[in-house]
Amino acid sequence: MYNQFFGNYLYSNEYVTKEHLISAIIRQTKVSARIDTLSVYFGYMSASEVEHVKQLQNEEGKKFSELAISYGYLTQEQVLELLNTKAPDFLTLGQILIDDGVFSYEQFENILTDYRSQSELLDLEIDEENQNEIRQLIDSFSLVTEYAIPSFGKAYLELLFKNFVRYIGEDFTALPPSLCNEFATEHCVSQTINGNYVVNTYLNMSEETSIAFAERYSNESYDSYDEYVAAALEDFINLHNGLFIVNASNDFSNELSLGTLAPHDNNIITFEHPTYIFPVYYPFGIIHFIMEVVSL
Repeated sequence: MYNQFFGNYLYSNEYVTKEHLISAIIRQTKVSARIDTLSVYFGYMSASEVEHVKQLQNEEGKKFSELAISYGYLTQEQVLELLNTKAPDFLTLGQILIDDGVFSYEQFENILTDYRSQSELLDLEIDEENQNEIRQLIDSFSLVTEYAIPSFGKAYLELLFKNFVRYIGEDFTALPPSLCNEFATEHCVSQTINGNYVVNTYLNMSEETSIAFAERYSNESYDSYDEYVAAALEDFINLHNGLFIVNASNDFSNELSLGTLAPHDNNIITFEHPTYIFPVYYPFGIIHFIMEVVSL
């Protein structure tokens, strides 16, 4: 799966070459985040402390966690916490690049600081005129649906349309949503948001639209629908949902988590709960975003 925002951040800031980035992305699904990388990410250890323990590992052949505890860098409780922590997907991308010698732990520590700072300023990329238009659009949706869109749904949609502007382009038209009980998919990926409420989210489009969507999202060219195109769809919904749960935690103290991504190509999905379909028209085709509100 792509980590498009982080990958583009690394590439645009010349931390990596295109070849290094593609090589790391290809291998990313086969690795998981280690304690050394997690320790830097969560601020439990500095980069220099991690480098020290890694050097000791080479000399003594002991486990990283064992050495980190013995030198007082980590506690037993912190090690257990890290072992049971679900790391953000982009972290493994950074870990692979460290292992490849593309940058050091110290450089990665600085990259994380800059990346987090830039991520917190994403809303500044959307001008006030666009923000007002998005809010008005979402308010109009509530007037045409049998079930009122919940408050979190409005926040979710506002971010969704902002992310369409950011990553795909602002030349879209969103038509009013409709309610449905079932939907015939083409190329479709879903992800569940769990927590104070449970919502199933789906992104669906045709093969031709998927290719054009992926080209805009990744700034690459594709001759046909392949695993890279599918990965771009997956990464967009995963990135968007990830940003949403961060906002929900910061703005509303809602603690949410993401389920795994699931494909639903050429299938008929039946919904048991209030479900909204939002058609989004781009010049290159129609995107159907689907939101099933399972529980509140």
